[in-house]
Amino acid sequence: MEFGWINVWGTILVIIMLIPNIIFAIRNPHSGNKCRNFLVNMTEQIGRYASMALMILPIGIWEFGFRSVFEMLLYFIATAALLTAYLVVWVFYFRAESACKAIALALLPTSLFLVSGILLRHWLLVIAAILFGAAHTYITTQNQND
Repeated sequence: MEFGWINVWGTILVIIMLIPNIIFAIRNPHSGNKCRNFLVNMTEQIGRYASMALMILPIGIWEFGFRSVFEMLLYFIATAALLTAYLVVWVFYFRAESACKAIALALLPTSLFLVSGILLRHWLLVIAAILFGAAHTYITTQNQND
């Protein structure tokens, strides 16, 4: 199976992942990032936006698709499961914030980006996911410590 110049499933995943983040930002307008490390903050933002863009666009890939039906099913099932887990953790986080849930909310989108990159053989997405995950997890732990 091959995709066109845009990954519709990746677009749907990114949009759905953004919804609870937008709700949180509206409900908590004054909750800011307490991490003051410029390099880490910049790395997180580059990794975040690159991961979201690369989930949608096959930049740097010559053939955008799967080698087998099994790989395609694995991609859809794994990303749907990670997205579902992410949304469930958000529900619990909205009810009662905790450090454990915050870390899960950092690791689940990272895992989704990483799994997508690996299964699509989209190595730029893998790199972006690693950058995002490392920086986002660090920032999340710093915000939980203060």
